[in-house]
Amino acid sequence: MIGEHVAEKVTTRHLQRCAYLYVRQSTLRQVLENTTSTERQYGLRQRAVALGWGIDQVVVIDEDLGRSGASAEGREGFQRLVADVGMGKAGIVIGLEVSRLARNNADWHRLLEICTLSETLILDEDGLYDPCTFNDRLLLGLKGQMSEAELHLLRARLRGGLLTKARRGELIVPLPIGFVYDACGRVMLDPDQGVRDALSHLFAAFERTGSARATVRYFNTEGLTFPSRVQTGPNKGTLVYLALRHHRVLQVLHNPRYAGAFSYGRRRQRRDVDGRIHQSIQPREAWITLIPNAHPGYINWERYERNLTILAESAQAHGTDRRIGPAREGPALLQGLVICGRCGTRMTVRYHTRQGKPVPDYVCQRIGIEDATAICAQLPGQDVDTAIGDLLLNMVTPLALDVSLAVQAELEGRAGEADALRRGYVERARIAAEQARHRYFAVDPENRLVAANLEADWNDALRSLSAAQEDYERRSARDASLGAQDKARILALASNFQALWLDTRTPQQERKRMVRLLIEDVTLLRDHNITVQIRFKGGQTTSLEVPVALPASQARCTPASVIAEIDRLLEHYTDAGVAAELNSAGIVSGTKKPFNALIISRIRTKYQLASRQDRLASRGLVSLEEATTRLGVCTKTVKQWHREGLIEGEVLDERNICLYRIPDHTPSKQKGRRLSDRARQGVALSPSHDRTRNKPDGGQL
Repeated sequence: MIGEHVAEKVTTRHLQRCAYLYVRQSTLRQVLENTTSTERQYGLRQRAVALGWGIDQVVVIDEDLGRSGASAEGREGFQRLVADVGMGKAGIVIGLEVSRLARNNADWHRLLEICTLSETLILDEDGLYDPCTFNDRLLLGLKGQMSEAELHLLRARLRGGLLTKARRGELIVPLPIGFVYDACGRVMLDPDQGVRDALSHLFAAFERTGSARATVRYFNTEGLTFPSRVQTGPNKGTLVYLALRHHRVLQVLHNPRYAGAFSYGRRRQRRDVDGRIHQSIQPREAWITLIPNAHPGYINWERYERNLTILAESAQAHGTDRRIGPAREGPALLQGLVICGRCGTRMTVRYHTRQGKPVPDYVCQRIGIEDATAICAQLPGQDVDTAIGDLLLNMVTPLALDVSLAVQAELEGRAGEADALRRGYVERARIAAEQARHRYFAVDPENRLVAANLEADWNDALRSLSAAQEDYERRSARDASLGAQDKARILALASNFQALWLDTRTPQQERKRMVRLLIEDVTLLRDHNITVQIRFKGGQTTSLEVPVALPASQARCTPASVIAEIDRLLEHYTDAGVAAELNSAGIVSGTKKPFNALIISRIRTKYQLASRQDRLASRGLVSLEEATTRLGVCTKTVKQWHREGLIEGEVLDERNICLYRIPDHTPSKQKGRRLSDRARQGVALSPSHDRTRNKPDGGQL
C-alpha cells in the first residue's frame, strides 16, 4: 500500500498528464541475456497505475534498448523524453533506477532542471521524488553522482585489465591488412600471397620514390590495386582489391605493426560537446606500450624509422623552414638543400623561362614575406647547379659503381615485382571463374531463375579473367620491349657514374636523389662572385667560387674591341661594307648574330661614333650640289669628271651617293674631251685617273 507521504506528492495536475516509462539496456547482449532486468523495467507500469494513472496514460519509451547511457548522443528515446517533459506532457517520469535514465551528470541535471520547471515527478524502484522540493532534488543529485561514479569504476576496472594485457603485448586488437591471428591468438602474416606481394611492393615503391604521392602515382600508372577488407555490412571481413589512395599509403607507413612491433595508445579519443568522438595521433613518447619484434613483419624497425624520417622531411618541405622534401621533377638540382649565407634561412626555388625552358633561381624570401620587406637574396641557380654537378663528377669516382648498380637493381626489381602482382590478379580471376563455373553446374536445372543468375555470374567472372589476362600480356610485352632496348645501356652505365649523370635520358629527379645521398646542405653567399659552401653527409666540407653571370643587357653588349674595329673600318667603308668585313672575319654581334647595316648604324648611334658623312666632310669632301657651285659647272659635268678621274670622290652610302674633293685647279673642257677620246679608243687611263682610287682600298681586320 502506497504511503500517505507518497500519495501527497501526486496531484490532480500530475494525473491529467501522461506517465512516461523509460526502458533501457546498455548493450544488445544484455537485451538478449538479461531479460529479467528488462521485465522489471516494463513492470513499473503497475506502479504508475497504483499511483492513479490509467494504463492507457502510460507511455513506454524503449527505443534506446541496446544503447549506453554514458551520453545523450544517439539516444533518440531519451531526447524524446526530455522534449515531452519540457512541453508539459509528462506528469511523472518512471525508471528502474537513475542509471537507466542517464549515467552522465550533465544529462541527468538537465532532466532534473526541466522536471522542476514543468513540475514533473520522478519515480524509481526506491521511491517517488518531487524535484521542486529541496530534499528530493538533493537526493536525486546524489543518485546521479553515484551513477556516474559507478560508470567510472566499471570503466576503470575494464581499462585496468586491458592495459595489463597491452603492456604484455597480449591484447587482441583489430589487425591491419596483411596480418591475421592464428588458432592460438598469435599474429602471423596473411597466408594470401597476393596480399603479401602488394604490401611488399608498396614498401619497395616508397623506398624507390621517397614520396607517398609518387607511390600512389606508380601504382596507378602500372594498373596495380591494393587489398582491403570490408569493415561493415553483410560482407564484413571480405577481401577486396581497390585502387591505392594517398591516405592508405600513409596509414601503412606510419603503422609499426608492419615492422613487427606491438603498440597501444597511438590514438587518443576525445568526445566533444555534441557527443561525437574525435581521434588524435599521439607522439611516440605518449604511447602506452611499444614492443619491437613482437611478431613477424614486412620490414625491419630500421627501415620503418627511415620511412618516418622521409615522411617528416616531406612535411618540412611545406613548413616555414622549407627543409628538404622529396625530389621533384623541376631542373633545380639543389631543391631543398640551399641555405642563405646572410641570414641562415632555407632558400626556396623560383623559376623563370629562358628560351622556352625553365631556369631556377634560389631565393631567400621568408623573412621578407613576413615583414613585408625586400627579399634577403636571390641568386641564379643554373651556374651553381652546373658547378655542383662538375664537383660530383670529379669527387664521386669511388662511389660510382655502387650508385649505378643500385639504380640497375632498382629498375630490374621494379619490373619483376609488378609482373608478380599482375600474375596474382590473373590467378585470382581464374579461381573466381572456376568457382562460378562449379556453382553453375551444381544448381538444379529445373530452378531456372537461380541458374540464370549463376550463369550471369559465371559470364562476369570470365570477362574479368579475360580483361586481367589481356592487361597482363600487354604490360608484360611492354616491359619486355623496354628491357631489350635498354639492357645494353643499363649495363654500360652500371660502371660509369659520369655517363649516368650526363645521360640526357636520366630524369632530373634521379640526379637530385643522387645529390641527396652525398650532400647534406649547400650555403650560398653572393659578393663579387657566388661563394658555394658544400657540406657532405660525412661532415666533410668544401668551397667553390662561381662567377656571377652578367645581366642580359651587359651580356648582349658589343665588346669594346669590336667597337674599336668598327670605328676604324668606318674610315674606309659604308655601314654595309663594315658589316661585310666583320662577317668575313668571323666576328658576330652581342646577340651572336651576323652583322648588317642596321646593326652598324645602331652601334654608331649608341657609342656616338662619327658617321661616314662627318668623316668625309672632315677630310674636305663636299656634296654634289656644293661641288657644282664651287666649280661653276652642272651636276652632269661633275659626275663626268669624276668618272674620267679628273676629280676625286668617295661613296657615302649604299645608294652610291658620292662626296667630292674640289681640286686646286678647275679641269679644262679640252682635257676632259681628250680623256674621253682616249677612253673611247680603248687606251687605259693612268693609275692617277683610275676610278677605283675613289673606292675604298679594302682594309684588313
